[in-house]
Amino acid sequence: MVKRILVLALFCLVVIPQFAAAEEVKPVQLALFNPVQLVPEGESIKGLRLSAFYTVNKDVTGLSLVWLGVNKATGDVNGVEIGLANWVEGAAYGGQMGIVNHAGKRFVGLQYGMINVTEGDLTGLQWGLVNWTEGFMHGIQVGVVNVSKGQSAGVELGVVNYNDGSFKGFQGGFVNYAAEMHGLQLGLVNYTKSLDGLQIGLGNYNGNKEPMEFMVLVNWSF
Repeated sequence: MVKRILVLALFCLVVIPQFAAAEEVKPVQLALFNPVQLVPEGESIKGLRLSAFYTVNKDVTGLSLVWLGVNKATGDVNGVEIGLANWVEGAAYGGQMGIVNHAGKRFVGLQYGMINVTEGDLTGLQWGLVNWTEGFMHGIQVGVVNVSKGQSAGVELGVVNYNDGSFKGFQGGFVNYAAEMHGLQLGLVNYTKSLDGLQIGLGNYNGNKEPMEFMVLVNWSF
């Protein structure tokens, strides 16, 4: 009898919570604005999420469409988000297309909009007016202003390209800045505190002063 009770208790502790967790994932979300939505914000969606103005869920897998408003996920997103604004507090894998796109911990894929922000690491493409990556940027930024704060490898194409860490690759724009540059800077003004590569532009500043600190047209250090 005691063994049966122990087995039953173990079943309740292990199996039932799994069913409860499974019930928190719904295939479809329909919403006007949070909290007027079919699935509560604390639950996850795996499938399709449609909203008129504003919807919030935990984890989202699949396609999220909002007519005039914001797609928000407090967890992670795997899929495509389309709306005026797409806001993910966790990691996002796939695509974000909107006026403002945001990923909290990490982004892998395409961010396409006027303002694209990744607070963690980025692997992929940011394409917009302003592109901002706080962590490691491994990919391409195309915009008017491109900012990468951590170590980066790839391509930056814009009017202003700013890297606050170590950049390995190519910067092409009117003004290019990298704390450490390993590669090629092509622009009107190129500035780096430490150069391991080539600068081509009207004014080129090389902070490590080898062989020259400042050169017109071309500067280099290898």
